Amino acid sequence: MESKTVLSMKNITKLYPGVVALDNVSVDFKAGEVHALLGENGAGKSTLIKVLSGAITNDGGKIVIGGNEYDHMTPAISRGCGVEVIYQEYNLIGGLSVAENICLGRQMHGLVNKKEMVSVTQELFEKYHININPRAYVKELSTAQQQLVEITKAISKDAQIIVMDEPTAQLTMSEVNNLYEIIRNLKAKGKTVIYISHRLEELFEITDRVTIMRDGAYVTTVDTDKTTRDELITLMVGRELNDSYPKRDCVRDEVALKVEHVSGYHNTDVSFELKKGEILGVSGLVGAGRTELMRVIFGADKKLAGTVYVDGKEVHIHSPKEALELGIGLIPEDRKMQGCFLNSSIEWNISISNIRKLTTGRFIDKKKVRRQAEHYEKMLNIKTPSLEQKVRNLSGGNQQKVVLAKVLAADTEIIIFDEPTRGIDIGARHEIYDLMSDLVKEGKAIIMVSSDMEELLGMSDRIIVLSEGKLTGELKKDEFSQEAIMHLASHE
Repeated sequence: MESKTVLSMKNITKLYPGVVALDNVSVDFKAGEVHALLGENGAGKSTLIKVLSGAITNDGGKIVIGGNEYDHMTPAISRGCGVEVIYQEYNLIGGLSVAENICLGRQMHGLVNKKEMVSVTQELFEKYHININPRAYVKELSTAQQQLVEITKAISKDAQIIVMDEPTAQLTMSEVNNLYEIIRNLKAKGKTVIYISHRLEELFEITDRVTIMRDGAYVTTVDTDKTTRDELITLMVGRELNDSYPKRDCVRDEVALKVEHVSGYHNTDVSFELKKGEILGVSGLVGAGRTELMRVIFGADKKLAGTVYVDGKEVHIHSPKEALELGIGLIPEDRKMQGCFLNSSIEWNISISNIRKLTTGRFIDKKKVRRQAEHYEKMLNIKTPSLEQKVRNLSGGNQQKVVLAKVLAADTEIIIFDEPTRGIDIGARHEIYDLMSDLVKEGKAIIMVSSDMEELLGMSDRIIVLSEGKLTGELKKDEFSQEAIMHLASHE
């Protein structure tokens, strides 16, 4: 028996000055299904969800939910209809505990009953196999742990329609599998999950139907078991993308970076080498110390022991500024908070790491600044109407390109990419892969930290694996497999 439709969005239109963000979009969602929204950044997925949640007001169309018809939603009406949205930007309060965040707004026995909050939270965590201390402060958690708290907070409200926007972007493989179990549990209870993800392999694992959007318009809806990855890509980008990962063979004998017995706050006695022309993948579960190790190498966190060599010479890096001067650049996992200045222009962001070379006497040479920005805009294909555009107004892929331009402008030869394609659509993802390949072909060396198993296997020349702050193994290309990586990642 076919499931009943619980939500219909009919002829939804949203206009901005000079832009049609949603063009007469109609789509239905059924009870007990996992329904994916797929499309490149700018396709209209997030705008459609914001209309559903009442975060923005549509300019046309109707929403039918719970048997009631609405010209538009408000946040209160949306929540009252059983809709909960888990956005990529978390809505958590860092100064409160995990339990307080999850129970915020819930009716408890007494005014403030922290013991009951902990009990309720612990029960939820046990039910969904989540290993987080309910008493821990949210600000002390890793990004992935915060994601799990946000998901638990949403499902604790007994919502009927749960929207997950890139829910696995910062989760490791084991946590992703845990999330799948949570989603299957919700589906079995008749809940509707609207799932937004750029990771196509996830859609075939967890979804029933996929709706494709392009340029603010509805393209089609297909049953997941009746489509293919190639068909989805073609529908999404309007063209075929061949060869998911660019072919190359450019690893040289020269060692660009050598890390010897390095220890930091989260790492113990880690040693590895990075060769010129190589992409070295770094894998591990959340808490393994991958990002922490990269921050130690980059001088953002203190090195407690060990030695670092660049081009065979011992170096002492005490700050990111010193790392950049030695030719080491870092593209951080959280590009919005750590990688760029969102409220500043593209031009300013690109020039900030290289400002000394753009100065004549005591003054900044604006012509040099503009020429440099134009060079990287063209080289990296940054899509923008103007170099004066604020970075916050760019898509995720173009923001990532601005961060890369900033690092390249500092004349870096060793580039650390921490989760290079997190939250980036399939088209922009291919561009990032091509750029990385072009860089190593030039002789630059790349360290790539990634939780995306397909990306890790497809882009790396060699993979090292961390577990609980220690290096547990190294895999050469002919040894690559998901099983081998997970075995090393779970090794103590």
